This record gives sequence, C-alpha cells and structure tokens, in this order.
Amino acid sequence: MTTDLDRWAAQSIARGSKSFALASRLFDAETKRRVRLLYAWCRHCDDVVDGQEGGRGTVESVDSALERLGTLRARTAAGLADPASETGAFAAIGLVAAETGLPHELPMRHLDGFAMDAHDRRYRSLTDLLDYCEHVAGVVGRMMAVVMGVAADRTDVLVRAADLGLAFQITNICRDVLEDAANGRCYLPEEMLAARGVTPGDIARPEHRGALTEVTRELLVLADDYYESARIGATHLPPKAAWAVLTAEKVYRAIGHKVRAAGPAAWDVRQHTGSWEKIGMLMMARREAKAAALCLDDRADLWTYGDTPPWREPQSPLGELV
Repeated sequence: MTTDLDRWAAQSIARGSKSFALASRLFDAETKRRVRLLYAWCRHCDDVVDGQEGGRGTVESVDSALERLGTLRARTAAGLADPASETGAFAAIGLVAAETGLPHELPMRHLDGFAMDAHDRRYRSLTDLLDYCEHVAGVVGRMMAVVMGVAADRTDVLVRAADLGLAFQITNICRDVLEDAANGRCYLPEEMLAARGVTPGDIARPEHRGALTEVTRELLVLADDYYESARIGATHLPPKAAWAVLTAEKVYRAIGHKVRAAGPAAWDVRQHTGSWEKIGMLMMARREAKAAALCLDDRADLWTYGDTPPWREPQSPLGELV
C-alpha cells in the first residue's frame, strides 16, 4: 500500500535528481520505496541547511544555518528513536532504519558533513576534501548499500559503496566550481590551487580558467579510481541493485569526462548527460550487472574514512577550523 509519505518521497527524487530517479526505477518495489525515503531525507536536510528547495534557489529563513542544523539533528534523532513520533523526512529516515537495521551513526555523520559547510570549513589539502566528501556523500553510499540489503558488518562491500559516493561528490565539485564560487564556497584543495598561483577567493577570474582545468582534471582522474572501486563493489549486490548502481555510476562518470573534455570551457554551460545517453548507459549497466562478482581485496591504496583523524566541529563560531 502506497502511503502519503511514499508519494512525497517519490516526488522528492523526481524533482531533485533525474539521474537518481532513473536509477531508482530499477530496484524491486520494496527497495525502491526505501531508497526514495532515504533520498528524501538527504535532500530535505541539504535544502534546509542551504536555505533551498529541491536543490535550487533560496527560501526565506529567520534561523542561521547552525540553528537549522541543530533542528535537523534533534528531529533526525527523534525519528530514528521512534518514526511514529515524527513526520516527513524524519519519519522517513526512522522507517528506513527500523526496516533495514541501518546504524544510527550513519545519518548523524551525514549531518556532520553539513556542519562543515555551516562553519565555512577550509579545504587545505586533498585529504581535507576527501574527508568532506565522505561525510556528505560517502556515508550516503554506505546507507544506500544497507538499504539494498548489504549487512551493516560487511565493511568490504560498504567501503566500495562509500567510494561511489566520493566519486559522485568529486564530480559534482568539479562541475560546479564557478557556481560554488558565486555562493562564496571553494572545495578545491588550497594546496593544489596555490601550486598554480591561485587563491580560493579569485578562482572565478577568467585568467585562472587554465589553472582550474588542471586542478579539476587531477581530481577527476582520482574520481575515476573511486568509480572503478565502486564498480567492483556493485558486483556483490543483488542483480537489480547492481543494475541501478552501475547505471548511476556511468551517468555521473560521464559528466566528469565531459568536464575534462571541455577544458577551460567546462563551466560555460552546466555539463550533463542527455536522455539518449542515459538509455545507452542503462543497457550497458544491465549487461555488467549480470557479470560474476569480482575480488574485493585490492582498492589501489585509495583513501578511506578513518585513515586520518576526522574533522571536528568547532565548539563556538570562533573556534579553529582544522
């Protein structure tokens, strides 16, 4: 039986991401329902922190980002403790956790990623950037894998799911460099920019397009390594889940390739994949989903959450951001 909450979640993914909406159609009915509920919670939290709706525009809010984040934490914790005590996105995440055994620490860690934006964290090194990507996207990959039926203690598979999240986020950052700069944000590692004579505050200047092209090209090469790792992990999922994951991998990876191919012109228009391209990727992913499971042992020395001490939220707005 389809509930109002299910219908709301389906509308959320349809508005928020055409690529994820396409991939979600490939799941069995129950997994599709849970994936959409999880997506809807993630989308809602992202929008609330950024003061947006559906990932676009701005909405009026009398609260600061930190105050909104505090409300998200409290209501998410309440929904996880008792889904019936909450509504909307917070009932959704509670239902997903109750039905799948999703560890509560994962959605709460995702909110810690939003805190990095709320505190205007600076990303000095590549490791800083990867730590951010893990919180805002890698942990989402882990949650999605649990929803798809991966046991919470299968860390060998879950780390591959996190790799896909990292690859997605790196791709988004490279695609949206100038859009982020217009909003006062820079996610490109300061060390990589400084090596090319660029500071975060002036990345939008036309004369720095060449430097941006070089930095994003390096990051997208790294993203490809994470995509490859994630593809191996996908072979250990149920067939329909593998099909969905491999479709999403191909769609997002193609966006990164378009950014690289466009060079300095990459940000003149928003890079995306067209409908016919997606259909072709859908068919290729279907064939790959039927392949035998691949070995999970080697991750080619990729960074993993826990390799370095994670960022800690400052205790006051004047605290040092590390």
